[in-house]
Amino acid sequence: MTGSLWVGTYPDGGPAGSGEGIWRVRVDASTGELSDARLVVETPAPSFLALHPRGHTLYAVAEVDKGTVTAFAVSPDGLAPLATQATGGALPCHVLATADALYVANYGSGDFTTFGLAADGGFAGGPEVHGNSGSGPDPERQEGPHAHYIGIVGDEVWVSDLGTDELRRYRPRPGGASAAGIAARLPAGAGPRHFVAIGDVVVVATELVAGVYVLDHQAAAVVARHDVAAARGHLQPSHLALSPDGSLLFVAVRGVDVLSTFAVSAGAVRLKHLADTPVGRGPRHFAVLPPIAGTDAALVVVADQQASTLTALRVDRETGSGTPVGSVPLPAPACVLPAR
Repeated sequence: MTGSLWVGTYPDGGPAGSGEGIWRVRVDASTGELSDARLVVETPAPSFLALHPRGHTLYAVAEVDKGTVTAFAVSPDGLAPLATQATGGALPCHVLATADALYVANYGSGDFTTFGLAADGGFAGGPEVHGNSGSGPDPERQEGPHAHYIGIVGDEVWVSDLGTDELRRYRPRPGGASAAGIAARLPAGAGPRHFVAIGDVVVVATELVAGVYVLDHQAAAVVARHDVAAARGHLQPSHLALSPDGSLLFVAVRGVDVLSTFAVSAGAVRLKHLADTPVGRGPRHFAVLPPIAGTDAALVVVADQQASTLTALRVDRETGSGTPVGSVPLPAPACVLPAR
């Protein structure tokens, strides 16, 4: 059986808008082989993508100074642009879609932007922009707020801010969201990037002080910290995600360019590092797909931004080690999203 992936990209050696766009790649679910990489639509710096829960609309940010987000209608033939909206911020780097709302993190300006969505997946009204202020001890990376990632935690929307070392809380409401304070503060200079909710805890990958922190989201407190990889060197965690059954946690680590695998136990308070699997340079993001047909091995497709490749790994559940099963060249991939 063959499925598809949507892939967002960065400019490949040129300025934003210099030909990059959204690609579609075929993946063989029985082997993990990748093939038929095809540029579906040209659009500037679509560094992150999100799919509407009904699958009929794909959203792509344009990570440029005057940020925008575009809605595309999904069809068997590809993508057709529906509408583009300004995000009200600079350098949007993440987007999350729910049934009735779209959320965008503007890295450059630190803003969190919300849009209402109509039943057909189009925009319902203009943006609602929530600003932030503050800084951190790193003068180069934390001179101001840098919203980086958005996730659903319980009935709230949380936003990680790499610049202020905070996770911020918002309560969804029709057409927008209401600020609800600080969910948690990470150690000064940690630089929270992406996170995932697991039961009563939230696991956060921090980019500046490389680590994986486990937070009790009710007590808003750090309960554990883990190294992201056994390797030594300049470590920069990027994305993290769970296996479909929740037993494994994967973390992409740039610098040493590996996919780290952890076993999850005791409600994720304890994470056991299992293995580091080499991937291409600059693993920025990855998608965890259903297990390869006839096995219980996880299938992980990694966007190796600096190597300009996608790499598919078959990851053993017991050892956490990955075996390359597919690769395809693709310019500066930044986000991998399973199609439906």
